[in-house]
Amino acid sequence: MTTKKNNKKWFKITGIIFLIIFIAGGAYAYTVYKSFKTAVETIHRPIDRKQSEKREVPVAFKEKDPFSVLLLGVDQRGSDRGRSDSLIVLTVNPNNNSVKMLSIPRDTRTEIIGKGEDDKINHAYAFGGVPMAMNTVENFLDIPVDYYIQINMEGFKDIVDAVGGISVNNDLDFSYEGVHFTKGNLKLNGDKALKYSRMRYEDPRGDFGRQTRQRQIIQAVIHEGTSVSTLTNYSDIFTALGKNVKTNLTFDQMVDIQKNYKSAGTNIQQMEIEEQGTKINKIYYGLVSSEEEQRVQNELKAQLGLH
Repeated sequence: MTTKKNNKKWFKITGIIFLIIFIAGGAYAYTVYKSFKTAVETIHRPIDRKQSEKREVPVAFKEKDPFSVLLLGVDQRGSDRGRSDSLIVLTVNPNNNSVKMLSIPRDTRTEIIGKGEDDKINHAYAFGGVPMAMNTVENFLDIPVDYYIQINMEGFKDIVDAVGGISVNNDLDFSYEGVHFTKGNLKLNGDKALKYSRMRYEDPRGDFGRQTRQRQIIQAVIHEGTSVSTLTNYSDIFTALGKNVKTNLTFDQMVDIQKNYKSAGTNIQQMEIEEQGTKINKIYYGLVSSEEEQRVQNELKAQLGLH
C-alpha cells in the first residue's frame, strides 16, 4: 500500500507541462533552447488514437483554442505496465486566462471504455494503456481529452530537487514515514514532498485532503519552475523530465502554448468531485451521483467553450 502512494507523484505531471512550457518561454540562450528541444523530443510519445468525437475540429494553439490534458501518475516497475493511481484533468482557456485542475479519485466507479464493464477508473490504464485511460476519462467527463502527460512515479523526487525544492502552506499537523509536518509554511525537498503528498489515513478529509496536498505541490513546482533562478538548473530539470515523462505534445506545440497560453498558467483553479464510498462484492468504490457528474461536466464544458 505504501509503495502505491508513490502514485501521488502525478502532481509533477502538471508541474511538468507548465514547467516545460514556461522554462521554454524564458530560455533565450541557444544552449538552453537546444537542451529543451532535445528533452522534448525524448519524452514525445504519440499514441494510436483517433480524434475525439467530442471535438469537431482539432485544437489550434495559434488560434488560442481551449484544450485539455490528462495527467497520469503511473506506478511502473519492470516490464509491468503499472496502474495510473493518480489522474488529473487540466482544462486550459486563454480567453479567460485560467486553468481548471480536476482530481479524479482513483477508486471512482465508471465504465471502462473498450472493456465493456464498470470498474475503478484507474484500472483503465492497466487494461489498455494511455488510449484506454483517455477514452475512459473522456466518457466519464463528457469532454474531449486532447493530450496526455504521463509520469513515472519513481522520478518525482528528482524533479522537485531539480527545481531546488518547493514551499507549501500546510494546514494539518501530521507525521508520515518518519517526518513531522508542522502547520504553516514548509520548505520541502523531493523526498519530503513525496511523503507530504502520500498521507491519507490520518487526514480527517481522507482522499480529498491528500488531493489538496497534491495540487499544492503541483502549483509549487510550477512556481519554482517559472523562476529566473531555475534556469541555472536547466540541465538537471531536463534530465529529470527526459527520464520520467511521456507526452503526445510535440516541441512545436509546446512553443505555441508558451506563446499563446502563458498567462492562463498563472491562474490555476482547483476542482473536486464529491463521491460516496461503498463496497460492491467486497471491493471499495467511489460512487458519483448523476447530479454531481452533471455539475462537473457542465463546469468543464464551459471552461472549454463547448456550451
